[in-house]
Amino acid sequence: MWSWVLHRITGVAIFFFLLVHILDTALVRVAPEAYNAVIGTYQTPIMGLGEVALVGAIVYHAFNGIRVILIDLWKKGPHYQRAMFYIVIALWVITMLAFVPRHLINVFSH
Repeated sequence: MWSWVLHRITGVAIFFFLLVHILDTALVRVAPEAYNAVIGTYQTPIMGLGEVALVGAIVYHAFNGIRVILIDLWKKGPHYQRAMFYIVIALWVITMLAFVPRHLINVFSH
């Protein structure tokens, strides 16, 4: 059940990020000064931490999406769904351990 809940939460979060991203990118045509101001606010440490959350959501959603596909299309998928969930969590942790330190060094070094 937790994989289902997390998949829905990350999907909604990614959707809202994409919506905001489209809107703020559209500002470049309407009001370039406003666009520059918005981009300036994105270059803060708090937004850097938000980027970590965004990448975490995208990575989990992608790995769990592959798991859902395997459960649906692989004959033995339902039998191995719990093991695949733990594999998704392990891959997520490995990916985030590779990403977070490098990203935070870039965020806090400026």
